[in-house]
Formats: sequence, C-alpha cells, structure tokens
Amino acid sequence: MAKEQTPASPGLRMAIDFGPLVIFFAVNFLAKYIPLPGPVESIGRLLLATAAFMIATLVAMLVSQIKTRHISPMLWISGVLVIVFGGLTLYFHDENFIKMKPTIVYAIFAVVLGYGLISDKPVLQMLLETAYPGLNARGWRLLTINWTLFFIGMAILNEVVWRTQSTDFWVAFKLWGAVPLTLIFAAANIPMLLKHGMGEEKSEDPPIPPEG
Repeated sequence: MAKEQTPASPGLRMAIDFGPLVIFFAVNFLAKYIPLPGPVESIGRLLLATAAFMIATLVAMLVSQIKTRHISPMLWISGVLVIVFGGLTLYFHDENFIKMKPTIVYAIFAVVLGYGLISDKPVLQMLLETAYPGLNARGWRLLTINWTLFFIGMAILNEVVWRTQSTDFWVAFKLWGAVPLTLIFAAANIPMLLKHGMGEEKSEDPPIPPEG
C-alpha cells in the first residue's frame, strides 16, 4: 500500500525548488576566493559549481521523498536534466552544456504544455497534481497558455544571455533574474485563477514550475 503524501511547508518547498540553484551560485562565487587544489582549479569554477549543483539536486530529491514521501513530476524532469547536462559538462569540460540546460528545460515544458493544449489534455494539472484546488477547466486552460508562453520566452532569454554575456553574468542571471521572473509571473496569474474557481476548496501553496 502506497504511503500517503505529506504536504511540504512553504519553506521546505522553496528549499527543495531553489536550494540547489543557490548552492550553484554560491560555489561559483566563493571559488574565486578559496584556494583550490590544482586538479580542482584546472576544471574551472563553473564546473565545480556544476558538480555541487548535481549533488544538491539529488539531495533535494531525497529530502522531498523523505519529508513528503513524494517527488513531483516537475522535480523529476528537472533533476534528470541537471544530472544529464551536468554530467556532459563535467565529462567534456565544456560549460556550454550546463548553460544550455535551462533552455532545454523551458523548451521541454513548453512543448509538453503545448501538446496538452492541442490534444485538450490537462497536462499542467497532472504536473502540478493537487495544486490550485477548485480551479475550473477554463482556468487550467488559461494557466496552461500563460505558462507555455512564459517558458518559450524564458528559453529565448536564456539563449540570449548565455550566448552574449559572461559566465558570471549568466550564473547571476539564473538566481537574480530567472527566479524573480518566475515568482512574479506566478503571482501575476493569481487574479485570473481566483476568477476561475481557485480557492473554493482548501488550498495549499502550489509548487512553482522550475526556473530551469
């Protein structure tokens, strides 16, 4: 018999969703000031941060499983891509792989949600599971359209940033640009959600789709 899921507190959910990214940023930043052994220093700060990012992502997934008895579909998808592209980054010593990863994440979610719109299937509702209780079918469709467009925009933005700016700028953008944009966009959808039934049933803080 499957164990019942335990709702995560807002703080725990934020730690699971964004903790690995904070660690990625911190390791990349602090490595400039900490003397590193020759073999470690030779692979570069971003590669070291990538290794820390991969470990932190696995820890976040483990914590989610232990604390909530569940790993969300979004966390699975994001986690697998972190491991795949992080592994390619470390294996080839090529930081471009980890820089492309957010674009791939955003593009995958845009395609999946676009497929849901075309096939009239509640893909976003399945991904977010029990989030937004009470939201009617019209609300889910509008939310799906909004997030599809958002993911397309973020995929383009990530491509522009990593191809035209420095590595340090791109790393900072992931934390100080992509995360706030995601949170602001999620909050901007609330008035529309309230008009389409959200809140008519008991609600928990819904998960935020991944920033990439």
